[in-house]
Amino acid sequence: MNKTMLIIRREYLTRVKKKSFILLTLLMPFIFAALIFVPLALSLIKDGSDKTVYVVDPGDHYAPLFQNGGGWTFSRQPKDDAAFYDKDSGVEAVILINGDPATDDQALQIHSRNQVPADLVAIVENTVGNQVRQDKLAAYGIDSLDRIIADVQKPVHAITMQRDSDGSTKITNADIATAAGFLFTFLIYMFVMSYGAMVMQSVMEEKTNRIVELMVSAVSPFQLMLGKIVGIALVGLTQLAVWVLMLTAILTAAGQMFGTSGTGEATMMLSALMNLPFFEITLLFILFFIGGYLLYASLFAAIGASINAQEDAQQFMTPMIVIMVFAMYAGLYSAENTNGPLAFWSSMFPLTSPIVMMVRIPHGVPLWQELLSLGLLFGTCLACVWISGKIYRIGILLYGKKPNLKEMVKWIRYK
Repeated sequence: MNKTMLIIRREYLTRVKKKSFILLTLLMPFIFAALIFVPLALSLIKDGSDKTVYVVDPGDHYAPLFQNGGGWTFSRQPKDDAAFYDKDSGVEAVILINGDPATDDQALQIHSRNQVPADLVAIVENTVGNQVRQDKLAAYGIDSLDRIIADVQKPVHAITMQRDSDGSTKITNADIATAAGFLFTFLIYMFVMSYGAMVMQSVMEEKTNRIVELMVSAVSPFQLMLGKIVGIALVGLTQLAVWVLMLTAILTAAGQMFGTSGTGEATMMLSALMNLPFFEITLLFILFFIGGYLLYASLFAAIGASINAQEDAQQFMTPMIVIMVFAMYAGLYSAENTNGPLAFWSSMFPLTSPIVMMVRIPHGVPLWQELLSLGLLFGTCLACVWISGKIYRIGILLYGKKPNLKEMVKWIRYK
C-alpha cells in the first residue's frame, strides 16, 4: 500500500506542478464566464450615433407611427430617390410603403445598400403590423373590440410545482433541470475522456522510454497501474474543485454587475434553480464521475500497456469513443423523456450510465434506480480493473509486437 501511495503522490504532484495545469486551471473559469457575459456586454453596446432611416409613405398613414430610439432615427420623405443609396448619403435604409400591407404582401419593403439589420426589420414589422391590426378591428365597428381581443388572447402561464405526500410544495422548471443535467453530463464526458487519455499517454511514454522496466522492479504492475489511475483522478478532482469555486465567485459577481430584470418570471426561474436537489446532484456527480473515470481509465491503461506506438491505439480507442459519443446523444435525446426506455436502459448500462444518469437526476430519479445504476457501474469497474491489471502486467513489458484481441484474451487467462 505504501508503494501505491508513493506512485499516487508522484503522479499527482508531477501534474499539478506543471505551469500548463496551473494556467489552464486558473484561466478556464474566466474563459467560461467570458463566453457567457462578453456577448451579453457587447449586445448592450450601441453605436455612438443613431442611424438614419427614410420612410416613404405616399398615404402618410404609417410614417407618423415610427418613433426615434433604439439607435434609429426615422425621417419622412415624399418619394424614393436613387441618391439615398449612395455610400455618402448617410442613409442606412429606406422603408417603402406602396399600397395596403393588410391586403398586399408586397406593399411593405425595406431597401438598403447593405444587409438590412434584424432589429430594424423587427421594428418595422411591429410598427406597421400593430396599425394594420387596429385598422382591421376598427372596420368591424364594434366598440372596444381591440381591448376585448387583447383580453381574450392574453396567454395563460402554468406554474409547475413539485408536491410531496405531506403537502409541501416547491417551484420547478423543466428547462432549468435539463440545463443543469447537460452541464454535469458535459463535465463528466470531458473529464473522463481527457484524463482517461492522460492515463494511456502516461503509460505509453514510460513504456517507450523503458522507465517502466525500472519501476516494476520495485512495485508490482498492478500497483503501478492503480497508482497512475488514482493519482490522475485526484488531479481531475482538484481541477474540478477549483473551477467550481472560481466559477461560483465569478458568476455571482457578474450577476450583480449586470443585475436582474426583477420580473415575476425571473423570480420563479431563480426559485426553480434554487429548488434543484443540489446535494443529491453533487453527491451522485462525484460517484458517477469516479465510477466512469475508473472504468474508462483502466481500459485506457490496458491499451497503453499493450501497444508500442500512438498509431496502434486507434483500433482499440475507436470502440470506446463510439460508446462515449452514443452516450452523449442518448443523454440529449433522453432529456425530453427522462423516464423513457432509452433513458432508463442507457442509465443502467455501465459504459453509458455516468453520462445519461446525470441528465435524469435533476428531473427526479427513484432511489432504487440510482443505487442499481451505481452498483452495476462499480461492479463493472472492479471487473475492468482486474481484467486490465491482467493485460497490463504482460503488455507493459512486451516490446516490438502489436498484439491482437485474441492474444489479449490469453493474457487475461494467465495466472
